[in-house]
Amino acid sequence: MLPDLKRLIQLQQLDNTAADAQRIVDAIPSRIEALDAELTARTAAVDEATGRLDARKSERAAVEKTLAAIQTRLSRFREQLMAVKTNKEYTAMQHEIATAEADVQRHEDTILEHMLELDDLAAAVTTAKQALSASRKEIEKSTAALMAERGDLEQTLGRTAAEHDTLLETIGAEAQVLFNRIAKQRNGVAVVEARDGLCSLCNVRLRPQVFNHILQNTALVQCDSCNRILYHDPNSKPAAVPAVDAP
Repeated sequence: MLPDLKRLIQLQQLDNTAADAQRIVDAIPSRIEALDAELTARTAAVDEATGRLDARKSERAAVEKTLAAIQTRLSRFREQLMAVKTNKEYTAMQHEIATAEADVQRHEDTILEHMLELDDLAAAVTTAKQALSASRKEIEKSTAALMAERGDLEQTLGRTAAEHDTLLETIGAEAQVLFNRIAKQRNGVAVVEARDGLCSLCNVRLRPQVFNHILQNTALVQCDSCNRILYHDPNSKPAAVPAVDAP
C-alpha cells in the first residue's frame, strides 16, 4: 500500500473517532438540561400537590370556624327557648333552632367530605414526594455518569489531537493539502473505503478501470462523484447477495 495512503486512512480514523467523541460531548449539556427539567417537573408536582392539600386544609379550617359559630348560636337559641312566654315567640325560636341545626348538619357533612378528600390529597403529596426522591437519586446518578463520560471523551479528544498532529508530520505535503481540502468540503470525511465497485459513502458506482486501480492501493484515487480519496480493504467482506427464489 502507498505509505501516504496508509497514513491518510489512519488519519481519517483518528478524525472519525474525534468527531464521534465531539458530537457526544456537545450533546451532554442538553442531556443534563433534560435531566434538570425532569427534576424541576417532579418538584413542581410536589409543590402543586402540597398547594392543593394546604388550600383544602384552609377551607376545612374556615368551615370548622363557621360551624363553631353556628353551634354557639344554636346553644344560645336553646337557652332562649326556655325563656319565651308566647306561642309566637316559641314558634319563631323553634324555627331559628331548626335552621341552625340544618346549618350544623350541612357544615358537618362538608367537614366529612373534606376529611376524605384530605386523605386523598395527603396520599398524593406522599406519592409525589416519593417520586421526586427517586427521580433526584436517579438524576444525580445519571448526571455523574455524564460528567464522567465527558471527562473520558475529552481525554480521547486530547489523545486523538496529539496523534493527529504526530501522524500528519509523516505525510507528504501534497497528500496533506489534498486531504485537508476534501475534509473541509466534505464535513471532515476525506478518505473512505471503496467496496463492491461503489464508493461506500456516496454509493456511486465507480468505473471498472478506476475500481481496479483502487484495488491496488498504490495511488491516491478520488471518487468521481464526491471527490473523496478511496482505498480498498482486503479484509472487508463483500456485501451479501440477496437470495432469489428458483422459478
